[in-house]
Amino acid sequence: MKRFILFITPFLIAVLIFLGILLFLERKTGKGALQVTSVPKSKVYLDGKLVGTTKYCACDASSMLPLGDYTIKLVPEEGNFEPFEEKITINKSTLTAVDRTFNDNEGSKIGLSSLSDKKDTEIMITSSPNKANIFLDGNPVGITPLLLKQVSESDHDLRITLDGYKDKSLKIQTTSGFKLIVQVYLGINTDLIIPQVASPEASLIATSSATVLILNTPTGFLRVREDGSITSAEIAQVKPGESYELISETEEWFKIKLTDGKIGWVSSSYAVKE
Repeated sequence: MKRFILFITPFLIAVLIFLGILLFLERKTGKGALQVTSVPKSKVYLDGKLVGTTKYCACDASSMLPLGDYTIKLVPEEGNFEPFEEKITINKSTLTAVDRTFNDNEGSKIGLSSLSDKKDTEIMITSSPNKANIFLDGNPVGITPLLLKQVSESDHDLRITLDGYKDKSLKIQTTSGFKLIVQVYLGINTDLIIPQVASPEASLIATSSATVLILNTPTGFLRVREDGSITSAEIAQVKPGESYELISETEEWFKIKLTDGKIGWVSSSYAVKE
């Protein structure tokens, strides 16, 4: 018996090690799908590499992507639109969907991540800008960002609203054991914008010895624009945690002075005055 135990013990240890390696590989390997749509048709780049044009779908076994984080960039093939760039995560055996409408500067990003409790179902909803109203199946459930737990496994109607922005409606489907992650980009409702005569005295708030702190953004940077408008040309990019001299401000924009002396505007949704 002792000889048998001495013989079998190394074998059992080897089996346990082998099973542990398989479990580790199971968690770390695999592939996921990516679907990208846009209006107008756009070139799709992943980590700086051109992979195709919209409608792009890496959805079959031969084209699915290794798990991990990627930077996706959409460059419209027509129109004078600024490219769209965002971080995405590819999870195992799930579909990540990215949609962008450049005319309205709006879109969405939807993905799935597994939960430890395979009976639970969750929805994580964020928006840009945040603090938007959330309606699930026609019922108000809160404001963004919001995590909904124990949601029924089914098809749902999701609607995001915010004063001054166009409503965004999505058809979503929840699955037990997964968290549905929804990021919505709201387009400005230009129908509500009333043209005004430029008047520094009326529209700008004078400041002195003030600075602007850049906050965290979905892209990891904040665009500096030539004027205080989301359609204005980008002249630079600033990063979260950086501070800049405040020149003036409006209700939604800060006019700042960059380290190289350039003057530009950043959105107050991702910056705060100090």
